[in-house]
Amino acid sequence: MTRISRWFGSLALIGAGLAALLWQAAPAAAFNHGDVEVFAVLPNGATGPEGIAVSPGDEVYVATFGFNTAGPVAGPGKIYVYNKNGALLRTLTVAGTSSHLIGIGFHPTTNVLLVIDNGSANVRAVNRVTGASAIFMTLPAGMAAGAGLNAMTFDAAGNVYVSDSFQGIIWQVGAGGGEATAWVTNALLTTTGTPPFGANGLDFNAAQDALFVANTGNDTIVRIPVAAGVPGAPAVFVNSINGADGLVIDPDDNIWVAANQADEIVVLDPTGKTIAKLGDFSGLTAGGVPNGLLFPATPAFSRNGRTLYVTNLALDIRLFGLAQSGDSQWTAQVNRYTVSRIRTNFRPLSGP
Repeated sequence: MTRISRWFGSLALIGAGLAALLWQAAPAAAFNHGDVEVFAVLPNGATGPEGIAVSPGDEVYVATFGFNTAGPVAGPGKIYVYNKNGALLRTLTVAGTSSHLIGIGFHPTTNVLLVIDNGSANVRAVNRVTGASAIFMTLPAGMAAGAGLNAMTFDAAGNVYVSDSFQGIIWQVGAGGGEATAWVTNALLTTTGTPPFGANGLDFNAAQDALFVANTGNDTIVRIPVAAGVPGAPAVFVNSINGADGLVIDPDDNIWVAANQADEIVVLDPTGKTIAKLGDFSGLTAGGVPNGLLFPATPAFSRNGRTLYVTNLALDIRLFGLAQSGDSQWTAQVNRYTVSRIRTNFRPLSGP
């Protein structure tokens, strides 16, 4: 029995040695979160930034959500305009709006600046110099009261698509604006989760045969097939992106998603495989300014695609009567809000 025990003991040692060698020989791989730079610190008194869009002239427009650490503030809403180096060019006070501006974008055929007024449940066309505005899109009678208009995108024909986080609807309106129609209504675009926003960021792939929509409270990306402009049945494309918020799709059909509860940008390839996780939160400065990403809300590419801008909403969800998130005690200490900048030349995680 003693010899047999020694024999088995020797095999165990050999096996452990082989395992150690194999471990050492295996190539190390991990997500490289890269560096996050502060692109801009919003002026004193600004509320948390939510929507962001880059103009044809490479100016960066930032819409603010109307909440600070104490709660909601009074309107009208504000849009801050920066040059590509992060210098503030002007502040637009958007006449006729609530303080709760959110999704923002430049119409692809007219270059008109559009912004979603979440508090008034409409979309407004904004003069990019003066801030004067006019209603561009409204909802049908009876639909505004329960709406949570959030993010927008466009198709090649100039139609505008707006997500409704509370009613589980993607609204569509033509290039000239007017009353929207419900393009898609589906339970996969609603949520009972936290944060309590369903349909959020949205974008078409390059072929425009699919619209991808983030569902924040469900931590999902929903894919809606499209044929000749007609939507098909939505289906979950990817699960478990923690607080999937804004999203944007690059020319290679990679999907860049702001994970607002993970303080990172998740990059998916066209099959839904995660190929990168970018950014992180590194605490606050002594003055209450976030280092890195804190409740990142919306990503947008620079015109040359080399830079990703990300708004840091830094929203304390306890303001909505919810239990705290892991970031809530940090967001409650924020004194100045930021927009971050990430270089897009990451090295994708490799493997079979």
